[in-house]
Amino acid sequence: MSDIPRGALSRTAKLASLPLSAAGRATVGWGQRLAGRDKAEVTSALQRRTAEQVFEVLGQLKGGAMKFGQALSVYEAAVPEEYAAPYREALTKLQNAAPPMPTATVHRVMAEQFGATWRSRFAEFQDRSAAAASIGQVHRGVWKDGRPVAVKIQYPNAAAALKADLDQVSRMAPILGLMMPGIQIKPLLVEMRERVLEELDYAAEADNQRAFAAAYAGDPDIMVPRVVASAPKVIVSEWVDGISLNKIIVDGTREQRDRAGYVMCELHFSAPARVGMLHSDPHPGNYLLTPDGRLGVIDFGSVARLPNGTPPILGEVSQLALSGDTARVVAALRDEGFVPRDYDPDPDQLVNYLVPFVEPLRHESFHFTRQWMQEQAARMGDLSSEESKMARRLNLPASYLMIHRVTLGSIGVLCQLDSRAPFRAIVARWLPGFDPDPV
Repeated sequence: MSDIPRGALSRTAKLASLPLSAAGRATVGWGQRLAGRDKAEVTSALQRRTAEQVFEVLGQLKGGAMKFGQALSVYEAAVPEEYAAPYREALTKLQNAAPPMPTATVHRVMAEQFGATWRSRFAEFQDRSAAAASIGQVHRGVWKDGRPVAVKIQYPNAAAALKADLDQVSRMAPILGLMMPGIQIKPLLVEMRERVLEELDYAAEADNQRAFAAAYAGDPDIMVPRVVASAPKVIVSEWVDGISLNKIIVDGTREQRDRAGYVMCELHFSAPARVGMLHSDPHPGNYLLTPDGRLGVIDFGSVARLPNGTPPILGEVSQLALSGDTARVVAALRDEGFVPRDYDPDPDQLVNYLVPFVEPLRHESFHFTRQWMQEQAARMGDLSSEESKMARRLNLPASYLMIHRVTLGSIGVLCQLDSRAPFRAIVARWLPGFDPDPV
């Protein structure tokens, strides 16, 4: 594959085939149930075949299709085990894998971005890619001053492919919703379309990385590699050694799981105060655990700009919920636009709705597990429950959409990690308006 095909019929056909294939499987499944096969057995088989095809196609296509798969993968912990098991391995592979560009294409892009003498900038450049992601791939090299570097190269025609893919993927929402019950797919797609296209701008990404690197220089918990050189389609930055969080999720030690969760939480809550930005692509392929226990952050294509830091209302509501002051929780959320003026929700139900965000703060140390995440997803996925009916009447102001998604995504990764750590202390240190022990 020399690039991401621009508007290619083959890409459209592959994506368009997913809903049709799923519909066909559903018809077959219905017939099998009529013939007397066990309902749970038929449903499980349908889920497995649908998942296998979805993630195979997403992985092959790269671009927006693969980017959506990566975003979806952080919610894997919310899926019941009987459904998640058949495709967990496919999700893990998808997060940081794609067919590489031919060497000739790599050389052509480097010459376009840095000039015909681009090799003179390097003491060494490896033609074989070291890693691949949704819209680019990474090569190892040695800069002319002897520093090991990572060279991130954007796939040709990535912009057109992203736009085409996102149009097609949006049509898959009903199928994906059935495949992963409890996950709100449509809002995720709408928000992701706006943000993913920003990731095409490698110049902006390099600036984001420079800002994070300056803010976390010398930090004992977070390691951000410095940018060595950049161009519109290429970023060269210092190489980071470490263990991918993908690998830690699969077979990490208890120490690695707890440490990875702790430093990831530290990044999430400290960045708005220290950088004025929120790192907003929390899938595990973007993080490494370095040999000295820091979180290596290696992708800055997606950030939310919070120049005034995290809005204090989030900390204030969390503290009110912890103290049991449910009436003030409703009032505060109404003032901020979360609760419509013409709607009076039951205060206790509203606080119960906030459990995924508040419960970890009730404990000095909290253990994020898949079982806990699945319980929350099942509770909110029950459309007949009073909490779910109430939730459908609430608003999520646009300014909070990214914060909400990133927080949920980060919780999903913590549950995949099976991480236990003193998260409340991190939140108390960095979240404005939150004091778990007010005088």
